[in-house]
Amino acid sequence: MKKKRRSLKWILLIVFIVLAATAGVAFTRMNSAPPTIDESSLATVERADLARSVVATGVVEPISNKIEIRSKASGLVTSVQVDVGDRVVPSQVLVELDRDQILAQKREAEANLLAAKADVEAARAEFDRGRILAEDFDVELARTNHQRSMELLEQKLISRSAFDETEGRLREALNRQRAAAAAIGVAVAAIAQRKARVAQFQAVVDRMEEELSFTTIRSPIEGIVLSREVEVGSAVSSILTMGAGATTILTLGDMNDVYVKGKVSETDIGLVEIGHPARITVETYKDKVFKGSVYKIAPLGEEEDNVTSFEVRVSVENPEGLLLANMSANAEIILEEHTDVLTIPEGAIIYDDAKETYVEVPDDTNRTGRRRVAIALDISTGTRAEVVSGLSEGEKVILQ
Repeated sequence: MKKKRRSLKWILLIVFIVLAATAGVAFTRMNSAPPTIDESSLATVERADLARSVVATGVVEPISNKIEIRSKASGLVTSVQVDVGDRVVPSQVLVELDRDQILAQKREAEANLLAAKADVEAARAEFDRGRILAEDFDVELARTNHQRSMELLEQKLISRSAFDETEGRLREALNRQRAAAAAIGVAVAAIAQRKARVAQFQAVVDRMEEELSFTTIRSPIEGIVLSREVEVGSAVSSILTMGAGATTILTLGDMNDVYVKGKVSETDIGLVEIGHPARITVETYKDKVFKGSVYKIAPLGEEEDNVTSFEVRVSVENPEGLLLANMSANAEIILEEHTDVLTIPEGAIIYDDAKETYVEVPDDTNRTGRRRVAIALDISTGTRAEVVSGLSEGEKVILQ
């Protein structure tokens, strides 16, 4: 009986030792297992196109022509033949102004011109009459008669009174000749004066015809109507009298060639160069990217809200005419672009005190479940960075 009790005690002791050992091993394994990493904290090393860029925000403008149409004539609008968005060609009629007053002035000027031309003809007639009178035919006849009467008087064939009569006729002829000669000069001056009046009234007629042409306002370019400022019945002032204060009738623009007029901060402007390519996006076409390039950088910055920025102009290809004036646009100016390179999120990068770069990758053999790997980087976009060495496509990295 004692032997059975002693055997039972040994059996129980052995079972207890085995259970304790098993529990100890299990406890040790539980404490030594590496911590699991949540999938949301992991990112994959992927191939992609990466570009380092600067964004210029602004609006779309015509690159070559944006013209405000003003009138050379004053008056009321009688016809508007285009509207906003219409395409126009050179010499196309845009707007017609009232012509009645100018037509009345032209008719008056034409009547004055006809009267002035008649005065010229009258002066020429006076000149011809004076020229005939100034010829010496009458004087020669009177001189011949007087000479004959002198001979007859010596022969006492005529009376003294008859002789005196021929002498008086000769003097009258001489006086008429001198008066006609003087009148010729006056007639020449009168012709010149009346010709000047003809030229004066002709100039008035020409001016009226020109002003009539001003009442028809035509397009100087091929383009699109960007804005329309008048309606039928609107009063229009002349740019010839009002200058820059004259009424703006329409605004035209050539939208075949457009540019984005944007601003770049002074911290980035030193990176931008003429000729840099750009990708342009607008709110209207969110899924469409337009191509362009930088063609102008302002040398003078503008300060606003204590921030200095520089105007940058990016020409844009617009063959379909989709981009319209004053559309808000973002121009991503490409400073450097690499295609089909390994990339990782910048949130996975670790920098040490020496500015060396690392990432952490999952590692089940490590007590912490992760392992630090040294990497070399190239360009960065601010969200993703190019990995030159240290990682392979498809590897997982841990976001910090």
